[in-house]
Amino acid sequence: IHTYGDTVHSLISYNTNNGHNYNGVFLPGFVPQSVEGEAVGIVLVDHIVGNVELGKMEPWCDYYRDVMGFERYITFDDKDISTEYSALMSIVMSDGGHNIKFPINEPAESKKGKSQIQEYIEFYRGAGAQHVALLCKDIRQTVAKLQANGVEFLTVPDSYYAELPNRVGEIDEDIEELKKLGILVDRDEEGYLLQIFTKPVEDRPTVFYEILQRKGCKGFGKGNFKALFVSIEDEQRKRGNL
Repeated sequence: IHTYGDTVHSLISYNTNNGHNYNGVFLPGFVPQSVEGEAVGIVLVDHIVGNVELGKMEPWCDYYRDVMGFERYITFDDKDISTEYSALMSIVMSDGGHNIKFPINEPAESKKGKSQIQEYIEFYRGAGAQHVALLCKDIRQTVAKLQANGVEFLTVPDSYYAELPNRVGEIDEDIEELKKLGILVDRDEEGYLLQIFTKPVEDRPTVFYEILQRKGCKGFGKGNFKALFVSIEDEQRKRGNL
């Protein structure tokens, strides 16, 4: 199913009513490969975020609703996600069981600078998947291993961690350790989450990854949007694209 940009969704059924169940490694034509390397603790894909052009978010959300039966899970506007320079709007589309989640972003009207969404669209040459969020069991161990493997993460100012206890309350993790690793924390009525974002992994400022651990929280780190946006804009400024 072709959606925004060059994004294509594949519907796969491993089990059929006629008893012909597929038992291969992934899909027909794929063969198992042995890849050396230590596991880093990633469990599954939590969500995949897409960026679309200004004015295209609502039509694509309607498409996911009308064609794929998805529903609106959470909505964020430019009051939730903004800085002095730029802003964006986002709608999280989800299946009925909330197992598959596709947030869709569009740039808000420009303030002083260029939104990270607009930068992505220009360098990607259209709409597409912005980042893949990977769920893990112990984010501290996962991030430490990824850093040792050479993965570069965005950083936030020390002031973020000075304000953290008052904002999120008591958590199990040591804040100094989170500060050292650059891990962000946010809380909702269900619990809290820990998250961190890589720098773009291509030679252009396009696709990146999110690593997160959920401790009851069902949200997406709304309380971290401001700090994250400032960090991304710092990288944009270094590239001369803000």
